[in-house]
Amino acid sequence: MLNSHNEASANKSKNLAVLLWFRLARFYLKNVRESNNQLKKWGLTTAQFDVIVHVGRNKRLTQQELADKLVVTKGNVTHLLKKMEELQWIKREVEWKNKYLSLTEIGQKMYEEIVPTQDEFQQAQFSKLTEEEQIQLLTLLRKLNKK
Repeated sequence: MLNSHNEASANKSKNLAVLLWFRLARFYLKNVRESNNQLKKWGLTTAQFDVIVHVGRNKRLTQQELADKLVVTKGNVTHLLKKMEELQWIKREVEWKNKYLSLTEIGQKMYEEIVPTQDEFQQAQFSKLTEEEQIQLLTLLRKLNKK
């Protein structure tokens, strides 16, 4: 009897974990889809927006630092940066073994115009939660993200 109770409890936990994963994935995918629609107004993808935000907030950072912040490899970000450089949104400067990134004048104007709009959009996405609930969710997500 005790064993079947433990099994039922384990199955319930497993089902809850799967349900949590589905809910997080749905929210994330819905948010990315809506973000992409927002960013299309400026001809940007979410990946390009992420680059503009990180480079804009840091003023200057290495390609490796950017890759770490985006949780991708340096190689994965190379193609994206090449395209953004061709569009004159960012510039890359090589100093010894490092490639440093910074925003061009065009990129800086985009940063100043788009980031506040996207910040407002994201605030609206979480407006169903109180500030306390948002803090709690952030704490829980950080806990899940720890290795």
